[in-house]
Amino acid sequence: MQLTQSLHKARREHPDRTATICGARRQTYAELFARVQRLAGALRRLGVQPGDRLGVLCGNTDRCLEAFYAAWWAGAILHPINLRLSPEELGFVLEDSDTRVLLADDAALPLMAAARARIPQPLTAVYLGEERAPAGFLDGHALPQAASALPDARAGGEQPAVLFYTGGTTGRAKGVVLTHAGLYASTLASVCVAGRAPGVVCLHALPMFHVGGMAVVLQAMACADTQLMLPVFHPDAFLDLIAHERVVEAALVPTMLRRVLDAPAFGASDLSSLQRLFYGASPIDGTLLAQTVERMPGVELTQFYGMTETSGIAVALPHRCHTAQGRAQGFHLAAGLATPCCEVRIVDADGDELPTGRIGEIELRGPGVMQGYWRQPELTAQALHDGWMRTGDAGRLDAHGLLYIVDRLKDMIVTGGENVYSVEVEAAVLSLPGVAQCAVFGVPDAQWGERVHAVLVLQAGAQVDEAAVIAHCRPRIAGYKCPRSVEFRSEMPVSGAGKLLKYRLRAPYWEGQARRVG
Repeated sequence: MQLTQSLHKARREHPDRTATICGARRQTYAELFARVQRLAGALRRLGVQPGDRLGVLCGNTDRCLEAFYAAWWAGAILHPINLRLSPEELGFVLEDSDTRVLLADDAALPLMAAARARIPQPLTAVYLGEERAPAGFLDGHALPQAASALPDARAGGEQPAVLFYTGGTTGRAKGVVLTHAGLYASTLASVCVAGRAPGVVCLHALPMFHVGGMAVVLQAMACADTQLMLPVFHPDAFLDLIAHERVVEAALVPTMLRRVLDAPAFGASDLSSLQRLFYGASPIDGTLLAQTVERMPGVELTQFYGMTETSGIAVALPHRCHTAQGRAQGFHLAAGLATPCCEVRIVDADGDELPTGRIGEIELRGPGVMQGYWRQPELTAQALHDGWMRTGDAGRLDAHGLLYIVDRLKDMIVTGGENVYSVEVEAAVLSLPGVAQCAVFGVPDAQWGERVHAVLVLQAGAQVDEAAVIAHCRPRIAGYKCPRSVEFRSEMPVSGAGKLLKYRLRAPYWEGQARRVG
């Protein structure tokens, strides 16, 4: 299996079908195929060899999609980079991955400028934006025109395809290595369980630099869909594109979905073409789910559960669980059923499998599970054993095979579809003079699913308020990682051994929250 084979198939069977729409720009699959070949040729001339990491720092555009497939065409390991990183974080992931060539568009320029002093050298930056290439960038439009079409390197199987960086419990991001075979198997399984139809218009609203957004790209390519780009999410733009381009399928995180339903234009929008809506990546509350079912009665809903380490999708909640009959049986509270290429089990603290209904740690196994953490064998050994991936999530399986998420064992917060590790935020807060202790965790939030909440104990005589804490964090960590609320206490709850009992701080916020899916 190789990720480029979907592009080969689409071009061979549907050369004249519209492949991508980005603003006023449209191209067929034959044109996309040719552009990918030439961009791959340009990358080879820049020194990108099979196995090298190719950085892509772009928004949702057709040029970003071309960069993804050109990387695989050249045999490189694609390194998609989150546009919302801090300058320090960008410098770290570029250096840790040994990325020497970076493709960037207009959305990346502010971050690139702010991170100039932190970006490791040598680094060749290629501009894929809409204006003249800025100083320090090569022209990403001229380079392919001067290059020859490169034959497909045919990288596939267990060869690494993508390197995603995700938050780390040690305070540093860690690279997740996903293979061609794993991503392709996950793609086909997702297409199957979601009942996706081939050749329809699919709207990309999820950030393509996330594993969830890339998963939708891979599914759409496997179906030879027309892929419609939404560079910057706004509910009005989302609704307008559905109406004017007759969108059939789209994917959102719950935060986006709430904004769409709350948009003044929603009631007057023509959503008659929309048949399937996929959601996931962060918890969705029961009220929002009920509103979605009520206000989009003709749309089939599918929820996906997974993580970067499992190629994004491991479990899916099909539409039948969202119907009135399914909701009456409580099926809508589940994360879903294992996809055809994934196994799920629940284990106790000793790693022994638990019977149906018992709560324990969720473990996943299948071809989509990561190859490992980039150059971190010890962390890999902690996460993987006998083919099983320890998720750090607590859950249970019912008699129907439905997986229910009960809580998180890991201190990870999922806010607006972004993963935040509490230790990263705590380190930033603790660097503020006057802070003696800090505990960070996620609390329910109607808009974001969860929000980052910090509990502080100040040093004697210190004068620190919520605004000061947030302002201190902003230049040090990504904006979505910064606390959205801060609580001050005189002391923290601790065990007899002096260990912080964070669950005592967290528990009151989660009372009565029946649905916890991340």
